[in-house]
Amino acid sequence: MEDVPARVEDLDSNERAALVVDMLTRIMVHHGLWFGEVRHQMGMEKALTAMEKATKNSLHIAMKHISTALGFEVEEGIPKALKQLDEDTMDRLTSAVAKSWLANDGVWFQAVEFDHGMNDAKRCNDSCWGKFSPYEAHVIKQILNLGKTPGLEGLKKALNFRMYAFINRQTIVDEGPESFVFQMSECRVQQARQRKNLADYPCKSAGLVEYTYFASAIDSRIETECIGCPPDAHPQDWFCAWRFRLRTP
Repeated sequence: MEDVPARVEDLDSNERAALVVDMLTRIMVHHGLWFGEVRHQMGMEKALTAMEKATKNSLHIAMKHISTALGFEVEEGIPKALKQLDEDTMDRLTSAVAKSWLANDGVWFQAVEFDHGMNDAKRCNDSCWGKFSPYEAHVIKQILNLGKTPGLEGLKKALNFRMYAFINRQTIVDEGPESFVFQMSECRVQQARQRKNLADYPCKSAGLVEYTYFASAIDSRIETECIGCPPDAHPQDWFCAWRFRLRTP
């Protein structure tokens, strides 16, 4: 036990840097736990409203403290240097963040799968999508100022701002004023499996939760139909396809 540091001052520079990263991780976990508990105690709608307010205020405070400590400028709660990135760099950064999100999802799945099996991993995954999709829809509605019932046109816009939209290629096929089909034409996860000569990952159970919850959170009148999703057979030009229909009175 003699080698265990008793004070933060006893850490070397590498250990101090690792500690800062861990502290930031704790903030993210605590933030998520607050959201989960408010959702459990008060319901999703109130939790989303609280999350929006808490996130805005928390980021403002964090940026104020961190920018003061590191000496960078902040404008409207965002680092000024981030706003000044050229378009190509911003595109690469956006893609990198989206890829990191997808990797985070994957490592969580594997952390459960390797210790507890595929069934438990899929159960946790599907349940997680039931919470993340409404949250992501809520955030995107605020970003785009879509209003409460933006209809199918609002959903089309919102689908372009999901995390998946920055790493996969999507296609929308209009069917008329009351429905359209959304196709995942390129899927980073499934294409990686193809390169390893593996079968498609059976993501239909998660997709049914993911797309249904996202669409209804954008507009409660929208109904979701699965046209095909692995383990379903699918053509070469898409991996999964979903029909969104506006329910009429």
